[in-house]
Amino acid sequence: MNKLLATLIAGCFAAGAFAQATPAKPATPAVAATPAAPATAAAPAAPAQAAAKADVKADAKAAKEDRKARHKAAKEAKKDAKVEAK
Repeated sequence: MNKLLATLIAGCFAAGAFAQATPAKPATPAVAATPAAPATAAAPAAPAQAAAKADVKADAKAAKEDRKARHKAAKEAKKDAKVEAK
C-alpha cells in the first residue's frame, strides 16, 4: 500500500512538472506575402497511367478476395473443430 501511495504521489508531481507552461515568445509582425505564380492547366493523365492504376486496383481486389476466402476457411475450420470437440 505504501508503494502504491508513493507511486501515485510521484506521478502527480511528475504530471505537475510536465504540465508547466513555457513562457510565451513575443509575436513577430506579419510579412506581406509575395504574389503566387499563375496556375497552369493540368496535363491529362496518360493512358499508361490509367492502365497501371487499373492493374493496381485489380490486384488489390484479388488480394482482398483472397484474404476474405482464407478468413472464411479459417472460421469454418474453427467451427468444425469446436463441433468435433463436443
